[in-house]
Amino acid sequence: MSSQPITARIADGVASIPSAEWDACAGTANPFVGNAFLSILERSGSATARAGWQPLPIVIDGADGRVAGIAPAYVKAHSQGEYVFDHGWADAWEHAGGSYYPKLQVAVPFTPVPGPRLLVRDDSLAPALIAAIEAVTDQNGLSSAHATFVDDAQLPWFEAAGWLIRAGTQFHWQNHGYAGFDAFLAALSSRKRKAIRKERAAALDGLTVRHLTGAEIGEAHWDAFWQFYQDTGSRKWGQPYLTRGFFTLLGREMADKVLLILAERDGVPIAGALNLIGEDALYGRYWGAVEEVPFLHFELCYYQAIDAAIARGLARVEAGAQGEHKLARGYAPVTTWSAHYIPDPGFRRAVADFLHREREAVAREQEWLGEMMPFKREG
Repeated sequence: MSSQPITARIADGVASIPSAEWDACAGTANPFVGNAFLSILERSGSATARAGWQPLPIVIDGADGRVAGIAPAYVKAHSQGEYVFDHGWADAWEHAGGSYYPKLQVAVPFTPVPGPRLLVRDDSLAPALIAAIEAVTDQNGLSSAHATFVDDAQLPWFEAAGWLIRAGTQFHWQNHGYAGFDAFLAALSSRKRKAIRKERAAALDGLTVRHLTGAEIGEAHWDAFWQFYQDTGSRKWGQPYLTRGFFTLLGREMADKVLLILAERDGVPIAGALNLIGEDALYGRYWGAVEEVPFLHFELCYYQAIDAAIARGLARVEAGAQGEHKLARGYAPVTTWSAHYIPDPGFRRAVADFLHREREAVAREQEWLGEMMPFKREG
């Protein structure tokens, strides 16, 4: 740990911290942890106390008075929009006479994308930031603190602090230096190549696909995508997490990080997929359609994303949470991680036992999934 004097505080929202100081800690590789994206969630009314996501970033200041580290933290009144499911933990704690909510969530709201959760100018500050998260949890009588979708590099910091570790699975496409989509297909078995070509032909029949980014995206495009998003959100979550204003702000302030893929029929958008562009990955986030077209979801969210990643020289496509159907389309199982601080010793023991058994089950499932990959086999 740094020998410099360290002061920890709770900030009044993301927007209260100067973007330059925030981004000096967050870096530029992952667009979701930057000040722009997180403050857009806040300012658009998407991640607010009213929505059950009260933004209270935990900040440590260095001796020079500058922000030295940030945990993007939220006090949660529910477990919605997290994609690491702890409803069973909440029920058990409530049945035992405790109050699981409020809890502290260190995360990017509504975004199951692995990334840094301890935003520090110097790695030596990580233990101090974890200690600050624990102090906020203890001093405010919160049941627990949860850092979800922690990237691999930061996981040892939480392990060293004694947090409980949880494993999950996502499916990511890896770019092995493919010159184009056909080169990717050539790595697959003959049967899978034929199936994907057939899916793409069916999906694109009578449609035009456009890739838009930066100034190419206008409010009319966001109006169309809002209709797509509302349809998907109402079916998956009951009501959409994001407000219409979120998309306008995203277009104004982060358009160069946005890739909007639209399918049009006779010049009218009927479906779309929203991606964010990182330094080494394309992140698929939202999709929707107002017309049912067979395989169009796979085309816009998976195959067009592969096309875009190859064209941009990106290392991978992360297409969101869950979805074993991605496996047959060349997306491989990878392990995702979360870390959990539970002060109550009895509750901690029960959760630790559950997580031990769950990690073993996840490892077995991933081994089986790996055998189902569609790539050619040696010999």
